[in-house]
Amino acid sequence: MTAAVLLRPTMLSDLDFVISVERDSRNLPFITPWERPQHEGAVRFPDFRHFIVEAGAGYAAIGFVILQGCRNPHGSVELKRIVLQAKGQGLGRACVRLLKRIAFRDLHAHRFWLDVKQLNTRALALYASEGFIEEGRLRESVRVTIDGADGYDTLVVMSMLDREYHARVALDLEGPPPAAPEPEAAPR
Repeated sequence: MTAAVLLRPTMLSDLDFVISVERDSRNLPFITPWERPQHEGAVRFPDFRHFIVEAGAGYAAIGFVILQGCRNPHGSVELKRIVLQAKGQGLGRACVRLLKRIAFRDLHAHRFWLDVKQLNTRALALYASEGFIEEGRLRESVRVTIDGADGYDTLVVMSMLDREYHARVALDLEGPPPAAPEPEAAPR
């Protein structure tokens, strides 16, 4: 069973949290962090969708995601960033499934794509298991510094087409729609 996650639009007041998650030492090797003004632009600019990921008891904030190309005339939407605090709990899979639903159902994407650092083997395995197809590699295209060692990593470009997504839905590979949180009881 896939963990339940919710996405809510990021507010400017959430950006301290976003920056802290992005700069967490467990996440830094796998992303190229943005400066605050870049996140502010993504919150404000209509071509982006910047979301806070919520899960667990009370649906607390556990990370963030960014979609780019939401107004792309070619229907090509990019999963620009997914950064979560907790690892190994199925939250990444739940996010990816929810983001696919948003891309194909809500944004009417023809193509949903991403790039991921080759050293991020967990993410590569997740995206492949969720139906993303490798399109190619951008060899040694990003500079990385890990534990003081400086070098380069390769970006793996992966995508899913709308017909591939709909085939997965027909085969029940996308799981049930995410459960809504229970409404809180009104105070008496």
